[in-house]
Amino acid sequence: MIRSFKDILIYTAIVLFASIVYFVYVYTVYPPIPERETFLSEMGESFGEAGLWALLFIYARTLLKLVMGKGALAKRLLPDYSPPATASLFQHLLGFLDRTHVYVGIATVAIILLHIALMGTAPMRVLFFPAVLALVIWQGLFGMFLTWRYSPIELKKLSYLVHAQLFTGVMIGIFAYFGHLLIDS
Repeated sequence: MIRSFKDILIYTAIVLFASIVYFVYVYTVYPPIPERETFLSEMGESFGEAGLWALLFIYARTLLKLVMGKGALAKRLLPDYSPPATASLFQHLLGFLDRTHVYVGIATVAIILLHIALMGTAPMRVLFFPAVLALVIWQGLFGMFLTWRYSPIELKKLSYLVHAQLFTGVMIGIFAYFGHLLIDS
C-alpha cells in the first residue's frame, strides 16, 4: 500500500506519464471519437458535470482529513503532522462530510454510470473509459460492502483496505481527464 505523501506523488507521476504515453498513442493511431449531439448525450454531459462535482465533494473529505491529520490514511501519509489548533470549523465541516459520504458516494456512482450510459459506448474502445468504469464500480461495490450490515467481518476489512485508498481517486481523475480530452479534440 501507499505509505507516504512522497509515494502518492511518485505513484501519481507514474500514472500520469503512462497516461500521457497512451494518450499520444491513441491520438495518433485511432480515428477521432465523434462527439454525438443528441438529446440523450446532452443530458449525459449534464450528468458528467454533476458527477465531477460529486467526486470533488467526496475527495474534499479526504483532503480535509489529511489537512486535519485525522484517520488512518492521514497517519500513513503524514506520520509527523500535527493539525492546527483552531480546527473547530474544519471539524464541523468534516463531521458533515462524514455523515453525507455514504449518500453522496451512492449518488456519485449512479450519476457517473448514467453519464456513461447516456454518452454511448463508442468511446469504450479507448482503455481510459473501461478503466474509469471499472474503478467507479470497484469503489461503489467495496463502499457498499462497508456499509451493508450483513457483510462478513473479513469482507468489511478487505473492503476498507480497498475502498479507502487514494490511488483509485488518482486513477479515476487522470484517466477521465485524458479520455475526455480525446473526445473533445
